[in-house]
Amino acid sequence: MTPFRLSALAALAIAIAAPAWAQSVPTSREQIQQSFSPVVKQTAPAVVNIYTKRVVRTAASPLLNDPFFRRFFGDQLPQGMTQERVQNSLGSGVIVTKDGTVVTNHHVIKAADEVTVVLNDRREFEAKIVGSDERTDLAVLKIDPGKESLPVLPLGDSDALEVGDLVIAIGNPFGVGQTVTSGIVSALARTNVGITDYRSFIQTDAAINPGNSGGALVNMEGQLIGINSAIYSRGGGSNGIGFAIPTSLVRTAIASIKETGKVVRPWLGAAGQAVTSELAQALNLPRPVGILINDVHKDSPASRAGLRVGDVVLAVNDREVDDPEGMRFRLVTLGPGADARLSILRDGVQKVVTVKLIAPPEVPAREVTEVGGANPFTGSVIANLNPALAEELGLETSASGVVVLKIKRGSIAHRLRIEPGDIILRVNNQPIASVADARRALSNKAESWLLTVKRDGETLSLQVGG
Repeated sequence: MTPFRLSALAALAIAIAAPAWAQSVPTSREQIQQSFSPVVKQTAPAVVNIYTKRVVRTAASPLLNDPFFRRFFGDQLPQGMTQERVQNSLGSGVIVTKDGTVVTNHHVIKAADEVTVVLNDRREFEAKIVGSDERTDLAVLKIDPGKESLPVLPLGDSDALEVGDLVIAIGNPFGVGQTVTSGIVSALARTNVGITDYRSFIQTDAAINPGNSGGALVNMEGQLIGINSAIYSRGGGSNGIGFAIPTSLVRTAIASIKETGKVVRPWLGAAGQAVTSELAQALNLPRPVGILINDVHKDSPASRAGLRVGDVVLAVNDREVDDPEGMRFRLVTLGPGADARLSILRDGVQKVVTVKLIAPPEVPAREVTEVGGANPFTGSVIANLNPALAEELGLETSASGVVVLKIKRGSIAHRLRIEPGDIILRVNNQPIASVADARRALSNKAESWLLTVKRDGETLSLQVGG
């Protein structure tokens, strides 16, 4: 059979006659045989396997898990009544600097006692955990290459991605060894995934499976544009819906962790809600877009910049935002010290407000206090809420008052089902604005107690005694 060939004149005629979108259709065998292999050869060596070990202490006898024994021993079982076993887990990572900086997922190295990084050429290095952040699901490791040369995968611009762009996922699924899969960018700025609270994920149909976590999502220029983090699956395997953390966040997280050992998020000092269809009609917006500001913390960057309750934030640094998660994501990619240009709608007029972002302050002081005596909060640890603590707990940074940090097992507070994260609003109808208020209210002797707390955004009341 004679191979199909086009003459130069025929090919030119087809190119002229074809619409613009069709002019990239392959016209020769060489074009049809184009491969991803050049990109893979360039990027795959910098994608590593990460092996972790964790020593887990468990009860030597099932009886020790009985609540009766736990009442006496709590979580600290006596020596000789426990046994140790080693848990091993596997994930992926990416080398991003010549001196041995490796980025991966927090959940890959969580609670690990030992971390080993294995390169594609089988070189092994013991790794030190520089820092890890659960809320962004990112971690930074450091290996010492000595005089050896390390492959590096440069960070690209995830904000330049468009839906339909070709991408490659590289990792170690199911521990079978380094595997490369290809696909396209299926969606951008996915904020309803529920993986982290700083969520604005790249969605791809490139196959991602267990073991791919922490691996690379690469563009056709051979640049890292995402860290593979999760999949949407009912059976544990890839269903063509995978999610990667964009490098706009990865870059900021690496810099922050290397400098401070943790991700320091900027503080805006304002909170709001997504604009719904009903709100858009009331605000005379052509479509639902932006965040309606309903709370501005006094003496915050937002307040000093003139942001007001009732303003609608439409974009951050010219990037449109549709919900509070999207706005938080855009702010965290800027980091403390940066200027955030907020495009807002106020009284039907669009304007730009420039906010100087800062790290969440420790004001007022936390005054961490363990509650004693005989009252409903006995056995709890409470503290004054400030922006820094609210950030650590995943609460709105405009939150204030007194928060429960810990509950001692078997205590009065534990039996009454007080929970960490509860914000104490009132005790016997006395408003609680500080730890000092709580101490005074709880020191009063009472035959019955009426408690009001805020939990997960809901206000709950509890009657004790009486």
